[in-house]
Amino acid sequence: MATYEELSSLQTELIRKSLGGSAFVAEATAPAIGAFTQVTGTAPNQVIDLADLPAGYEDLGYLTDDGMAFSTETTSSDISSFQSTSPTRSDITAETSTLTVTAQETKLLTLSLYTGVAKAGIEATAGTGEVLIKKPQRPSSRFYRVWALSVDENEHGEIYIARFMPRAKVTGKGEQSYSKQDQAITWPVTFQGFYDTAYGAAESFMFGGAGYYALLDQMGIDIAA
Repeated sequence: MATYEELSSLQTELIRKSLGGSAFVAEATAPAIGAFTQVTGTAPNQVIDLADLPAGYEDLGYLTDDGMAFSTETTSSDISSFQSTSPTRSDITAETSTLTVTAQETKLLTLSLYTGVAKAGIEATAGTGEVLIKKPQRPSSRFYRVWALSVDENEHGEIYIARFMPRAKVTGKGEQSYSKQDQAITWPVTFQGFYDTAYGAAESFMFGGAGYYALLDQMGIDIAA
């Protein structure tokens, strides 16, 4: 017979936390993000750090403490049977992934996302610098590429955990408040991911960094030959 201590496998080193990060947004015509880290030097002195982003990606900037919130909704079709109190067959018919961020910086990108007006259509008036943005009667289905990067670290270096939506559009806008409270005027938006035919997915999960590389064996992940 075994004890619980012999059966269990508890590893505090594998508990991850987001110490910071950013959401990067690009037009749908920008290159998709594939490999996002790079190696410089040679073992045992090699360094793994972030690679430059493809042209066109812009940081949303400061976000509220809620950070970047992901949600997945799954819809299924169940078949019931006379002899069973639980479904005897269940098929997933739809799965929707969303990302909600609340941007604190008021700038061209956040204004465009929240109002639904293309960046090229937002200009300042000569002389006064005033900006007037008229909300479209029928918002266009404008698609973006969205890369959400979270950064953790350990004694070996930084750990990167990211999620990439190659074809996303704004499907929701949160409440905006003009108030004297200790809060900024924010621009909360929700992106929904859609399948990108060329990329081959609606969403991808990405992991990397020197700190992550050092944990591969402990995580049970093999390195490809």
